[in-house]
Amino acid sequence: MKSTEQDLTELTSTARGLSECVEEAMDNYFKDLDGHEASELYELIISQVEKPLFETTLKNYKGNISRAAQALGLNRGTVLSRLKKYGLNNKTLQPE
Repeated sequence: MKSTEQDLTELTSTARGLSECVEEAMDNYFKDLDGHEASELYELIISQVEKPLFETTLKNYKGNISRAAQALGLNRGTVLSRLKKYGLNNKTLQPE
């Protein structure tokens, strides 16, 4: 079994990789704007990251919202709210 320190090290390196991907995507986004104004960037980025976060977490926990919420560090109500926001259904997120 891995130690908590190993888990934190792996999470940090994963987060750094995700951070670099976001930075690259944002650089490309601004280049593609070609001088046009950006709008609602925060919501754009959060929705692009948050939806797959909830999808994969729920699949991992076989659609169990309570366990997924605990893993995410959120309360069950917040998870239900996000599922509704993204049109996700915990039954469809269960592995076959």
